[in-house]
Amino acid sequence: MRTLIDRRGLALGLGLIAGALALPALGHAQEAGAVDLAKAKAEGKVVWYTSTPIEQANKLAKLFEQQSGIKVELFRSGGSAILRRFNQEVSAGRIAADVLTTSDPAASNVMAEQGLFVPFKSVDFDKIPDTAKDKDGNWIGQRLNLITIYMRGDKVPEAERPKKWTDLTAKTFDKKMVMTDPSFTSLQLSVVGTLSEKLGWDYYKQLAGNDVMVVQGNQQVSDNLKRGERLIAVGALDSYAAEDRASGHDIVTVYPADGTFVIPSPTAIVKGGPNPAAAKAFASFMISPEAQKLFPADGGYAARSDVDPPAGSPKVSDLVIIPVDYAALEKKAAEVKDEFNAIFR
Repeated sequence: MRTLIDRRGLALGLGLIAGALALPALGHAQEAGAVDLAKAKAEGKVVWYTSTPIEQANKLAKLFEQQSGIKVELFRSGGSAILRRFNQEVSAGRIAADVLTTSDPAASNVMAEQGLFVPFKSVDFDKIPDTAKDKDGNWIGQRLNLITIYMRGDKVPEAERPKKWTDLTAKTFDKKMVMTDPSFTSLQLSVVGTLSEKLGWDYYKQLAGNDVMVVQGNQQVSDNLKRGERLIAVGALDSYAAEDRASGHDIVTVYPADGTFVIPSPTAIVKGGPNPAAAKAFASFMISPEAQKLFPADGGYAARSDVDPPAGSPKVSDLVIIPVDYAALEKKAAEVKDEFNAIFR
């Protein structure tokens, strides 16, 4: 597998998971007639642009290579950065990606309307909830991203822990919080766009008044808490918290009483990509049971409705969920980023 990442992604490290697994997912898809595996193997590789956390991306790529013999060329960066690169290539008429995975349903819906994706319904299409896919198959959720508040359990006493998003404006949390940048991370764009509409921009001005540190991505948020530079992650991807707990760190997640964000990560086959058959094979593999079970094993949530949540984490159905208006968000995305930057920089 050839892996390309930007300098931010490089800090996350690479590391392929060794050990071959005998898995039936690709054969299952081929039987359904959705994938021409012989043609995919003849193409020899698939080019994947993704914002999937690097360790999970490498595991998925390695497993697909073991199953199919098809190489994965991986470019990994933050969701907004991935979209910028992809859109630049589209504008230049030089499409390099076969499969695109981001965490921005709003942008994915617009690109689908523009005809940039190949509609594709694999054998497991009906295993993905309607809220995590395009009904016409233009994109399908690779995983679900739970956006929560998490913190150092050994540094933030239980009585002082925030219970709601609005609690974070209290001066108790001055110089204790860190969050990602919506100009780099698509997930945060959904959060900021929704909360600024729900609570007003004064909410973010109050957070800025508490000297919230802004970093690029969720790995930096996680690393920051582990180093003890900041103690509370605001609007952060909870799979990192679960992974840190599994590694022995005292990290506590709060699922806010006023709602948790549950945002799918769309995966789409790019129209005009260099390896169309391999793209279908890889997209089909992505929502196979074997691939989907990798997410809860790492503390994340699978998109499939028949895969259990990660150990020790609640079912999505048990949470209060904040809905995101993706159509409205796409129209105001640039405005949201500009206003956020004006407040925090």
